[in-house]
Amino acid sequence: MRFARHWPAGSRVLDLACGSGRHVRALAALGHRVTAADRDAAALAGLQGVAAELLAADLESGPWPLEGRRFDAVIVTNYLWRPRLEATLACVAPGGWWLHETFAAGNASVGRPSNPDFLLQPGELLALAAREGLRVVAYEDGFVDGPPRFVQRIAALREDVAPGAAPPRNRLD
Repeated sequence: MRFARHWPAGSRVLDLACGSGRHVRALAALGHRVTAADRDAAALAGLQGVAAELLAADLESGPWPLEGRRFDAVIVTNYLWRPRLEATLACVAPGGWWLHETFAAGNASVGRPSNPDFLLQPGELLALAAREGLRVVAYEDGFVDGPPRFVQRIAALREDVAPGAAPPRNRLD
């Protein structure tokens, strides 16, 4: 939400693996057009009339349901499926944002998830952003309380700046 408040109203936002829609609701309240994507159709049903689009799809198997689609922001929270990370980032439009926060290595010491397949390794989001040519605006890797967990967070931008033009002023407040 720290970055979303600076986006123009009406921005096209994808909340991937949105669950019950905490971010969908907050982003829609800011005037953004949110596509809520999750495999749980019952959870999505609670977002009828809130999200601009509901997409019930298995994000981990079968054809990628977002092929060719672009969004001004792609948000992923508490979800990690490495085989779809590059496809997820392909959904970030030029000038668009990628915000991702999920569990990191060390989390097994405090609870679930504990399977290393679902825990980011140190610097993993940074490396992915670099491979995809995204500009990292903010990054954190550490421990938070309430509930106790190890996380990585990134806010990155697919810059769309003409040569010689001033870079965008990405607000950090």
